[in-house]
Amino acid sequence: MKRLLPLLMLALMLTAYHAEAQQIRETILLDKGWKFALGNASDPKKDFGCGTEYFNYLTKASSIHNEGPYSLKFDDTKWQDVQLPHDWVTTLPYAAEASHSHGYKTVGWKYPESSVGWYRKQLAIPATDLGKRLMLRFDGIFRSAQVWLNGFYMGTEPSGYATQVFDITPYVKYGEPNLICVRADATLEEGWFYEGAGIYRDVWLEKSAEVSVAPFGTFVYAQLQQPYDQATIFVETEVHNASLKSCQCEVQQRLLDAEGREVAKSTDASLPLKAKQTRGIKQQMVLTNPHLWSTADPYLYQVETTISVRGTVTDVYTTTTGVRDIQFDADRGFLLNGQPLKLKGVNMHQDHAGVGAAIPDALQAWRIKQLKTFGCNAYRASHNPMTPALLDICDREGILVIDENRLMGINDEHLQLLERMIKRDRNHPSIILWSDGNEEWGLENNIQGTRLAEAMREYTRLYDPTRPSTVANAGGTELIKGLDVVGFNYIVQNDVDNRKKNNPSWRIVGTEETSGCGTRGWYFKDADYPGRMVSLNREPTANGQQPIANVIERGWKFYAERPWAAGLFYWTGFDYRGEPNPLSYPAHDSEFGIFDYCGFPKDEAYYLKAWWTQEPVLHIFPHWNLQGHEGEEVELWAYSNCDEVELIVNGKKLGRQPMPKNGHLTWKATYQPGKVVAYGYKNGKRTMTQAIETTKAPYKTVLKADRQELMADGRDVAVITVEVQDQKGRVVPDACPLLTFTLEGNGRILGAGNGDPMYLGGDHPKDKDCRQFTIPAFNGLAQVLVQSGEEASTITLRCKGEKLQTGSVCITEKSK
Repeated sequence: MKRLLPLLMLALMLTAYHAEAQQIRETILLDKGWKFALGNASDPKKDFGCGTEYFNYLTKASSIHNEGPYSLKFDDTKWQDVQLPHDWVTTLPYAAEASHSHGYKTVGWKYPESSVGWYRKQLAIPATDLGKRLMLRFDGIFRSAQVWLNGFYMGTEPSGYATQVFDITPYVKYGEPNLICVRADATLEEGWFYEGAGIYRDVWLEKSAEVSVAPFGTFVYAQLQQPYDQATIFVETEVHNASLKSCQCEVQQRLLDAEGREVAKSTDASLPLKAKQTRGIKQQMVLTNPHLWSTADPYLYQVETTISVRGTVTDVYTTTTGVRDIQFDADRGFLLNGQPLKLKGVNMHQDHAGVGAAIPDALQAWRIKQLKTFGCNAYRASHNPMTPALLDICDREGILVIDENRLMGINDEHLQLLERMIKRDRNHPSIILWSDGNEEWGLENNIQGTRLAEAMREYTRLYDPTRPSTVANAGGTELIKGLDVVGFNYIVQNDVDNRKKNNPSWRIVGTEETSGCGTRGWYFKDADYPGRMVSLNREPTANGQQPIANVIERGWKFYAERPWAAGLFYWTGFDYRGEPNPLSYPAHDSEFGIFDYCGFPKDEAYYLKAWWTQEPVLHIFPHWNLQGHEGEEVELWAYSNCDEVELIVNGKKLGRQPMPKNGHLTWKATYQPGKVVAYGYKNGKRTMTQAIETTKAPYKTVLKADRQELMADGRDVAVITVEVQDQKGRVVPDACPLLTFTLEGNGRILGAGNGDPMYLGGDHPKDKDCRQFTIPAFNGLAQVLVQSGEEASTITLRCKGEKLQTGSVCITEKSK
């Protein structure tokens, strides 16, 4: 017992040591208690007089004597209550003359009255925080954001995708209310896709000691060699001295495993700091038998950086990391931990039905899991840096990431955005490749493009020497000469085989490849519905020829059959608002997603599941509710990884066919209502059966939640799938009844959707605490997003429709 006492005392001292430091560093999410109002982009008088004062916010550091929204005395009682993340464009109407690329929403230069938004939040900071360093961090505001605190102008960030960090320490009123004010101006489009508007990502208040790790101030990376039985962990740390005195600090690094056990430790290092100085230091640790991060086993470590001044801990900063070895090889493609791994990826924008660009973290996680279910292992953030929360999810889920810069260039504005993206994101093990740009048509075919690509490549290496970079190329011949990894957008635009033959040292990845998808469950052109599109995979080409061997299949076969190719990223994973090419209004969504705007899988998703996973798959289509096409010849398709598939239509056997590798099968039949049955065979034995039938009329709604429990934190989200079923419990695949949802309990309806790319009604409630919402189903499905409240309760969501039996689902909210 006597021997144990010193050990127990040491453990208690270490616990107290780190608990004290954790209290010094605190990160608070500022998502609630915001007020919002629209301003005006063209008339300052209608924009609350912003900038019209005798001494405006640029002429003097403080505008506390002014009366605009940045003034504490401004009356915002008539403003709308909102919770972040928030995208004000979701409630704006559609218009045929609005921006095609942004989904015909009434925002942008044509609509000054709805293109500026103002936010205000009162923030209490206790007197006990005096002496700490206080930082205000915005993960993303779209766009041209101006920020004030207590009437003091903090700064402007033109980009809607850059994380902004403001030191608010000198401006704070301790023990009193403090005012955060934000003006966002979405007049100018930054991309060519739906971007939303407002504070659409998280906002944080970060509190730390005066001597502490700088924002995004660590860089953790591992040096590995096969057989991977030892890793050297390097930690580069930037420490900031916010005080008015010089000091000497000690920096120590500890590596903790997933259970919180110390598995490696650095020697302490001293770092002298002048007042207001930021300096860096590099340390290392040796880890024996590292648990490698991979797509199958995304194991995470934490690096604990401790800062001490004169023996007192001033900061403990935690960095999540993973130990893995990545390579892009000219002959073997992409290698993870020494083994070739084909990238099975998708491109994704940040928007979703019901919430627009303001996607809560729980919904981000659901979207990633949907992709994983169908075999996806890689994600390209098109065409801007991702939200940090999504990178955390990719780290945990084992998804490989291309993190993309918004705009190419090498002057201060461009390079600051590139540097901030890389320094913010470079500790994420999921990131395997930086993208410095996308389809810069004005640069791809000239020497300026080569020079710019070479320069950005080298700048990227300065910020992160551990990963290569790329630029996605639309077909040009010059810019790609300056790249680490050559990214090709579409094999039909790039003669990839011959380019590889002529440049055998090139490392190649398919950064975009067409999916060929169309509207979910839409199999015939109909002039009455000009916003819906038949899948290009099934549609004959303009000259009457057959489609090119299933477009989605063409891309995967190409990259799967070439060992030197790293893999591909389909355009796109989910449908997104904007760019409804080749259609136009009333179509407002791009329809090339493998999943629709709600995340419901289209037929093509099962092609990928068949060849991207080991799970047995047998999927036949179209559905058999083809009213109006009786007596017509219909082509039936099968996506499957069975050896053979047999098809029987209305009792008639149409034959048993071998399934080609990475291929599909087709049969022709005359449509009559009835039943289609498919049998799948493995090694000569029947192993799978799928049947589709002509259903009866819609009879009821059935609601299914992605999970049965939510955290009562006011942020968690349940994704509710609504099925319109007939009396036998079969989904009616062409049913589009109007549905009304009513919520009981301590929660709210955050948004809803149906995946219809030409639905012009609202999908996001105007009331923050919405408990009733109406939206039609589309082709048998709808989706409701339910957000938790802040008290434990049982949430019940009910669905009513004309002549339909009411459906419901219950979700339990649990306290933190």
